[in-house]
Amino acid sequence: MPRIAEFEKVSFDQFNTAWKGIFLADDAEIKRIYENIKLPQRATSGSAGYDFFTPIAITLHSKENLLLPTGIRVKIEEGWFLGIMPKSGLGFKYRLQMDNTIGVIDSDYYYSDNEGHIFVKLTNDSNSDKVLELKEGASVCQGIFLPFGITYDDNATAKRNGGLGSTSKKE
Repeated sequence: MPRIAEFEKVSFDQFNTAWKGIFLADDAEIKRIYENIKLPQRATSGSAGYDFFTPIAITLHSKENLLLPTGIRVKIEEGWFLGIMPKSGLGFKYRLQMDNTIGVIDSDYYYSDNEGHIFVKLTNDSNSDKVLELKEGASVCQGIFLPFGITYDDNATAKRNGGLGSTSKKE
């Protein structure tokens, strides 16, 4: 199999800024969370997906959602992207969904203003009032690397200059 990417943590400054924009936590707690971030990994040699892990314990009641900074970025070779998808078991048991269905992490996202920080927005869409509880470090979603092609007449030359949702914002 081709080796085409490498996961890294974003800088502490980037993580700290993102975390404080969503959660209430003091600097010592944010530092502890950051230091314990696990890089995505495959569970078995036959796994297609790289599991992303929760940096904190999560409780989501039915119909609740959560925007989660993962603290992760990924350097990907051109011609590939990372699709972020729900874990099938959590989707099956809790109807845990990602609010954008599948996140698309482009290879140039790594160079964005936010360091290519990957966020996931999750919703417990349970119809039976099931409460989703995940411990810190639990697998919450998965990323799968996929190749892509372009059209013969493609002439895109713009450069990304921002983070999440920035491909329409060109230099």
